[in-house]
Amino acid sequence: MDKIFIRELALRCIIGIYPEERREKQDIVINLEMHCDLRKAGRSDDLADTVDYKAIKKAILKLVEESSFLLIEALAENIADIALGDGKVQRVVVTIDKPGALRFAKSSAVEINRP
Repeated sequence: MDKIFIRELALRCIIGIYPEERREKQDIVINLEMHCDLRKAGRSDDLADTVDYKAIKKAILKLVEESSFLLIEALAENIADIALGDGKVQRVVVTIDKPGALRFAKSSAVEINRP
């Protein structure tokens, strides 16, 4: 299966369960791996035959900017839904890192796989 990646999309949002996490936006880093068949696009050189990853990125930006999830798991699930909303995406892997969430750790992260 072919893949399209969006790597290290660095955004800020309200996310977390503790009061101090609900006051200020925090950094998150999103990685997407979208599984799809790219043969037709490779032959046609036509955007209509592939995944419009710019449109997916814009939808993710809108979701994140307007969100205030408690869990990064919930944010990841919503991002997966956006990617899978493009009928050409057959499977998606979403990884979200939350830098600085745990003392002494570079980040905490969640990765989900959805068909």
